[in-house]
Amino acid sequence: MESRRGPLKSAVPSNVVSLVRRCSRTACGRPAVATLTYVYADSTAVLGPLATYAEPHCYDLCAEHSERLTAPRGWEVVRLLDGSAPARPSGDDLEALANAVREAARPQERAAEAGGARSADPREVARRGHLRVLRSPDN
Repeated sequence: MESRRGPLKSAVPSNVVSLVRRCSRTACGRPAVATLTYVYADSTAVLGPLATYAEPHCYDLCAEHSERLTAPRGWEVVRLLDGSAPARPSGDDLEALANAVREAARPQERAAEAGGARSADPREVARRGHLRVLRSPDN
C-alpha cells in the first residue's frame, strides 16, 4: 500500500508476534499478571489470575496496576487468589493453629490429672498426642 509520501510502514513488523500479553492500561507495556472482569449486574469488579485466553470484555493488568485497582463508588472489588502465590495467614488461620496446639497439649494434662487412667473408650490401646490406637473390632 502506498501513500503520497511513499510505501506505508508498520511500527511493528508483521512477522513478529508477541506471546506475552501486556497490561491493558494506556501507556503501560508491562507484562500482564491478572485479568479484570466487570459484573455490571452485581456492581462488582473481579480481579483474578491471568485468564488462559484474552477475552474482548476483560482487561489484562500488570502487577502494579492490579495492586492499585480501585472500583467506582458503590462497587465491590473481589480479588481471587492465584494458587501459585503464597497466601498470608488470616486471623482465623492463626486462631485455628493456637487451638490445635492447645488441643495437642490436653491429653497429657488429662493423663496427669487422672493418674494415668485409660480413656473411656475400651477399644483404645495407646495414645500419642492427638492420635489414638484402637483394637480391631474382631479382637
